[in-house]
Amino acid sequence: MRHKNEKSPLQLFQSRLEQILNRDHALVKLSKAIDWPVFDAGFGPLYSEDLGRPAKPIRLMVGLHYLKHAFDESDESVVERFLENPYWQYFCGFEYFQHDLPLDPTSLVRFRQRVGAEGFELLLKETLETAQRGKLLGRSDCKRVNVDTTAQEKAIAYPTDPALYQKMRVKLAAAARTRGIKLRQSYVRKGKEALIKHNRYRAARQHRRANRMKKQLKTWLGRVVRDINRQAPGIDAELGDLLGKAGRLLAQQRDSKNKLYAIHAPEVECISKGKAHKKYEFGVKVGIVSTSRGNWIIGSRALPGNPYDGHTLAESVDHAQAMSGVEIKHVHVDKGYRKHDYEGAAQVHISGGGPRKKSRWDRFWRRRRSAVEPVIGHAKHDNRMERNYLKGGEGDKMNAVLAACGYNLRKLYKAFLWPEILAALRGLYQLFAPPVRLGRQNAQMIAVSAER
Repeated sequence: MRHKNEKSPLQLFQSRLEQILNRDHALVKLSKAIDWPVFDAGFGPLYSEDLGRPAKPIRLMVGLHYLKHAFDESDESVVERFLENPYWQYFCGFEYFQHDLPLDPTSLVRFRQRVGAEGFELLLKETLETAQRGKLLGRSDCKRVNVDTTAQEKAIAYPTDPALYQKMRVKLAAAARTRGIKLRQSYVRKGKEALIKHNRYRAARQHRRANRMKKQLKTWLGRVVRDINRQAPGIDAELGDLLGKAGRLLAQQRDSKNKLYAIHAPEVECISKGKAHKKYEFGVKVGIVSTSRGNWIIGSRALPGNPYDGHTLAESVDHAQAMSGVEIKHVHVDKGYRKHDYEGAAQVHISGGGPRKKSRWDRFWRRRRSAVEPVIGHAKHDNRMERNYLKGGEGDKMNAVLAACGYNLRKLYKAFLWPEILAALRGLYQLFAPPVRLGRQNAQMIAVSAER
C-alpha cells in the first residue's frame, strides 16, 4: 500500500527542523534543489492502492540510498546515522526531529527488490538534471566523454578448490539433514581437519601433501553427492540447485571456462585487468562514462560475461545518452578499445592513435582521457563500488548505478558547500591579516571624507 501522511498531535509542540537548522548548509540546499516528486511519479505505480501495510515514504527510501552511497555507509549504519543527524532527516523529507528509527534496515533490501536495477537509473538521471539546473553541468559538457571499464568485486572469499569443496559438502550435509536424509558419512570432522592440513602444507610449500588433501576433499564431496542422489529420487528445487552446483564444481578443471568461484554467488566471474598488485579480480566488469569537462559520471552499467572492452562501447555510450538526454559527439578511450564494434554517430578517439599531426585542442582532449581513472578510483573507495554486497546479477547492476549516484551527489554536496568554505576562509583572512599601513595623504583623505 502507498504511504499515507499521518501527523501526530505531539508535533504541535515541537519545533520544525527549518527553524533549527542552518539554511546555508549544503544538505539543506541540496534537498531543495532535487525534484523529489519525480520519484513519487516513477515509483508510485509499484505500490498497491489499498492492499497491505502502508509503505514508508518514497523520499525516505530514495534519500537513504543517496546518503548511503555518497558517504560510504551500509544499510545498518545509514539508518543509525540518520537517527543522529538532523540534516539527514531534513534531506529525507522530515519536518520534525525523529527520536526513533524510521525503518528496519531490511526495508531497504525490499525496496531494492521492488524497484530493480532499471528503476535506480532514475536516481542517476535526477542527479544529472539537478546539476544541469544548478548550472554545474552544461549540455555541451555531455557531448564529449571519457569511457573506461573496471572490475566491481563481489563480497566473496578468495576462491580455492579445497575451500569450495569443503563449503559445498557442508551445505549439502545441512540440506540433507533438514530433509530427513540420513547420509552414510557426512565427513564433518575429517573435512575440517583436511582443509586445515591443506592450508598448512601449502604454507610450508609441501605441494604433494597439499594436493593429497585436496584430492581427499574432492572425493568426499563426490561421495556425499552420490549418497544424496541414491536416497532422494524426488529432488526439490533448492536441493537440485545445490546438487547442480556440486556437479559443476566437481567437473571443472584448471583451464575450464565459466568456473564456479562462489557457492552463494554463482554469477561471479574472474577478471584479469593486468594490474601488478592484483592479477585477478572476482566480480563483474562495469563500464564507466564520465564527462571530459567536470568529471561527472553520466553512465555506469554492469557488463556480465566478461566481454572485450571494445564490444562494450556501444552499450556504454547508449546508456550515457539515455541518462543525460544529450547526443554524444566525441568519445575518448584507451588502447583497450582497439577494433571496437561501435557504429554510432559519435567519433571515437583512441589514446596514442590517429594521425601523427594533431591540433592543440585534439592533444588536450586526448590527454584528458586519463581523467576517468581517478573518477573510477573515487567511485570505488568512496561510493561502495570496490566491494559489492548486493545479491545476484541484479545486485551487480544496482550497485554500479548507485555508486555513480553517490559520486554525483558528493560533487553536488561539495558545490553547495563551497560558498561556506569561501566565507570561512574570508573570515580567517580578516582575523589574521596584517594591518594595512596608510600613508599620510591617504589618512588625511579618509579623515576628510569621514567628516563630510
